[in-house]
Amino acid sequence: MPGYGTLPASAGTGLLTWAWAEERLAGSHDYWLATAKPDRGPHLMPVWAVWLDGALWFSCSNGSRKTRNLRADGRCCLATDDAAQPVVIEGVAEVVADPAELRRMLDAENAKYGTDYSIDMLDPAMNTCFLVRPAWVFGLDTADFAGSPTRWTPA
Repeated sequence: MPGYGTLPASAGTGLLTWAWAEERLAGSHDYWLATAKPDRGPHLMPVWAVWLDGALWFSCSNGSRKTRNLRADGRCCLATDDAAQPVVIEGVAEVVADPAELRRMLDAENAKYGTDYSIDMLDPAMNTCFLVRPAWVFGLDTADFAGSPTRWTPA
């Protein structure tokens, strides 16, 4: 793998395009969200999310460990659900509170998952909506395991 010591960094044979990564970020059904607990221990949970405007958007109950962790420290990782063609992003979760933005997220989520949730689902008294803009992204296609590992740093 380029950059992993088995091949020089310039030796990638099937480096992946950003469009490849975005297709998987948009198409994943579930995402694994990794946050840090107050004691700095890891916390990993699945979430539904939508890829919208170059960020992953998701919501969580205010009482959930995920929300409490992200409100204390927004740094997190999210990964798509396909281990054969994973895309992993690192970034900082931002709270979304603007009603128009919440509506856009909910419309995108309802379209993606075939649901019909009302805006009440995103009531800030009960749930928090987050977006994570990628600071660092990694993707890999196991069909070209040694040549495809690709890292992006979106602008």
